[in-house]
Formats: sequence, structure tokens, C-alpha cells
Amino acid sequence: MTTLSEHAAMNAEQPPLISVIIPAYNYAHLLPRALDSVLAQWADDIELLVINDGSTDNTADVLADYAQRYPQVQVISQANAGAAAARNHGIRLAHGRYALLLDADDELLPEALASLRQTLQANPDAGLVLGAQLSVTADGRERLRLPTPASGSPRQLIRRYLLEKKISISHCCTLFRRDLLLQRPYPEQLRTGEDIPVFAYLLVSAPVALTKQPLARIHKHAGSLRHNRDDEEAVAQGMLREVFASLPAECQPLRKRYEAQRYLSLFRAALLADDKPAAKRFYRHALGLSPLQALRWSYLKKAVRLASGLA
Repeated sequence: MTTLSEHAAMNAEQPPLISVIIPAYNYAHLLPRALDSVLAQWADDIELLVINDGSTDNTADVLADYAQRYPQVQVISQANAGAAAARNHGIRLAHGRYALLLDADDELLPEALASLRQTLQANPDAGLVLGAQLSVTADGRERLRLPTPASGSPRQLIRRYLLEKKISISHCCTLFRRDLLLQRPYPEQLRTGEDIPVFAYLLVSAPVALTKQPLARIHKHAGSLRHNRDDEEAVAQGMLREVFASLPAECQPLRKRYEAQRYLSLFRAALLADDKPAAKRFYRHALGLSPLQALRWSYLKKAVRLASGLA
């Protein structure tokens, strides 16, 4: 294990360019894949921190083995506090100008760090680097997803990201300037969607660079696709507050439309759960907030089917 004083001494002379931060909770069986994907492309301008978020499986044993074999693997343990807290902890301890937040069940592709290095050389003012990814379904099928251009005014960017969903940002294939992450930490009180306020803030805070090089293989599995409906309306309101708390004034007029978007997400989840009364209530609320959002065809056709009893 690396102590905090040892960690600081390791980075005192030459700060790294990229800090790879892996929050880990009960993924001992997959963690070696993530670690190996970083170690296989190691360079002097990289650092690797793994935050063990109170895992109850043998994650600690796996990390102790790696730390013994690879001195560059820095292991930090904390009581279980969730992914947002683990990411924040790692970001605070890191020394890199940029941070790459790699999920413990995903992996970097072989040329990822070299591609990011080249992209930063060509775009030294970038606050965000969006890369391509290979999305892997539970049955092993892979799909290449390319990054979408992200330029325009803050209001245009936020509209395209939050409302039109034309800008995609994911951990593992995105590089973040670390000082911006320190300014807008992950909201630890949110149990889901805690990345959205952070992504929105960075999107409007500095130039965005792109690389079409696939950076990560992101694995989708059943557990990551479940929707928890406990206190869902309060969660949606919490998300709304967090997203707009750090956005500039010119973006604030979009708040009501985004609130409608959150209620449309609740509407869709209620339909999937066959909770028709809740679905009707959520759709009516969204319609009152923003007819522009609620009358989009993808939602309207579901509402019509629901009203006609066909849903």
C-alpha cells in the first residue's frame, strides 16, 4: 500500500500528464483486466490510482498483489461511500494535469494513452477530450461509437447535451482537466446520474477536443442497466438542482425544459415497470413544463398508446 506521504513524494519532481483513476467496489474478478490495460501502455507521464471503496469481496487481495508486483500502482482504501466519493477522493490525491476515470469493469484499448497524448499536443488548451469507444453488449457483440463534435456557445452545448442528446460523454473514453474536476466535484448525495452535472460543467468551461481513436472497451451488463425507482421524483429534482447550480446564466433558461426531460425519463421508467398511473402523472407534468420536449414523437407515441389503453 502507498501512504499519502509516499504518494506525494513520488510526484514532487515531475507531475504526470495523465492520472488514471479507478474507483473499485466488489469487482475483484474484473479489476485485473482494467489494471493490465493501463500497465500495458505505461509511460513516465502516467500515474495510476485505485480507490478501493470499501469492497467486501477480495478486491483488497487483488490490489495488494498488484501493488507488490507493480510499484506504480497506488492503492487508496476508504470506507464504502459510493462511486462519486471514490472518484472525488482519487481526483484530490492525483497530480496529473488531466484525469482519466476508468471504471473497474472496463478496459483501455492498447493505443489509448498514446492517442490522448497526441491529442493534447495538438490541443493544449483542451479542458475535455472526447474519444471513440467500443461498446460491448452482454453477449459479446461490439459496436464502435465515435465522438460527436462539441462546439458552440454554452447554451448551444448544453441544449445539445442535455436536451437533444447529440453529445455523448462517458467515463473511460473521456479525458478531463483535473483542475476543472476540482472546481465541480461529483455530487456525492446523488445515487445515480452523478456524472451529468460534472460533464455539463466541463463542457461549457473549456475547449473540447476530439479523437476518433477508440480509447476504451466499455462493457454493458444487466446490473448497469437497472433503473432504481425508489424516491425517483426526489432524485430527479436533486439532479436538476445539481446540473444547473454550476452552469452560466445563459444556460438557466433551459432549466424548465431539462426538468421536463427528467420527468419524461420517469415516464419511460414507469411504463417499463407497468406503473400506468405514475406514467400518466409524469407525462402530464412534463407536458406542463415544456410542450416542446413532451411532444417529441418518441414520447408522444407512448403517451397516445397509454391514453388509448394500448400501452
